[in-house]
Amino acid sequence: MTAATSVVVTALALVALLIAGLHLRGVARVFVVAQVAYWSLSYVARPIVLLWVLPEPQFADSLADPRLATMGYDKGIAEVLKPVMFGLWFYVALVVAYVIWQRSRGAVPRSPLAPTADPDFFRGLAVVYVLGLGGRFVSWATGSAGSAGEVTSANPLLDFAATMATVGALGIIVFARPATWQRTTVLLGFLLGMELVWTVIVESKTPVMGAALAVAVRFAFIGWTRATVLGVAGISVTAIGAFGLLQALKVDPETEAISALAEASYPASVQPFLPILRRFDLLEAATDAYFMNGREWISHLDVVRNAVLNFIPSQILGAEKFQSGTAWAQQVRGSSVDMRTVSVSLAEGNVSEGFVLGGYTGVAVSMTFTFVMVLVAVRMLTARHFVLVVLGLTLIEYPVLFERGILGTTESLGKSLQLAILVWIVTLVVGEYGRQSRAVPPPTRFDYPDIDSRRKGSPSWV
Repeated sequence: MTAATSVVVTALALVALLIAGLHLRGVARVFVVAQVAYWSLSYVARPIVLLWVLPEPQFADSLADPRLATMGYDKGIAEVLKPVMFGLWFYVALVVAYVIWQRSRGAVPRSPLAPTADPDFFRGLAVVYVLGLGGRFVSWATGSAGSAGEVTSANPLLDFAATMATVGALGIIVFARPATWQRTTVLLGFLLGMELVWTVIVESKTPVMGAALAVAVRFAFIGWTRATVLGVAGISVTAIGAFGLLQALKVDPETEAISALAEASYPASVQPFLPILRRFDLLEAATDAYFMNGREWISHLDVVRNAVLNFIPSQILGAEKFQSGTAWAQQVRGSSVDMRTVSVSLAEGNVSEGFVLGGYTGVAVSMTFTFVMVLVAVRMLTARHFVLVVLGLTLIEYPVLFERGILGTTESLGKSLQLAILVWIVTLVVGEYGRQSRAVPPPTRFDYPDIDSRRKGSPSWV
């Protein structure tokens, strides 16, 4: 099978997944459609560009993989996409089976979202968002804001505080219902703009992509119209286009000159899309898995053990936890690329992680896990307890449903659980303060200045 044929088969799988996903109900439809868009950029758009241009690997060009170039792009991409094709078609089968089951149950009445019934819910989100903005500002002012691929944060406490802004923003985007469309537009525009600014500061696509996905989840709850579909599509395209433009503003002249030299080998029609294509790097992860040549990464027992330990805070565990992104960079990519002088955390991808851990059986297990997490995210967003709702919001923010495997997903959920508990505590404090301020004090005699006039003949001391 040639690379072109592999790309076509991969594209057909994604088309089938899109059709199946559009038949899902509610928020699950949004997640599956987002997966199609995400995986299309990684497994279709990126290979097409490589096969079209056949770029020579050079400094500052992360798109041209030297391993594929050495093999020959045609042969290399054809081999790398084999487990990807299997994984995507297996995922299509899962979604189709779920659609059939869902449709067999008939129409399910839509119930009101539990969090919106609590008056303290939005007050808590607002406080969390303001506190998070403070953390972001201090991180930016002190130069400790993280960046994409960092192994550790310069200041974990500020990083944790900054993440609170993400939870607050996504919660307001998904659940807030202003009285007029003008207020809704202003609110969503402000929150999306702030997430785009933070995306540029931390050099990561995650904040703005999470915000765009949150807008789609919002309309999945309240209903879609042609205007909202076009609006969400416009927001996504604008976010992708603005990401590259705003990112260029931060680059110093020397780095800009080096990047321009690397991009000169690509056609002018492709160059505007290079910044975003470089961010969707699951093809590199699939290449990492292929070059492992069946060598063992970690045992199945280690996978289960580390997945469980990911939910225990490091302070309680008393030991450093397994970091799957860092281990992937050092041990999996490091088996075919010299990573001795590079310290970075990578997205392993569900297909690639499954293939390294258990071949095609591992791919099936990993893709099943990803689909189960989609259903779990839907249930969390409609849960009655605030902690579960916050966990659902973090599943919108962190791209675990798109670019992480079992280990990366449990790792993110473990961090999210600590954040959710903290946000819940903040909300409880805000709610208690509100109840205390609204409490009416018991009446005293000073509340009745005419009491003496109503008690004629009473002694003067009454």
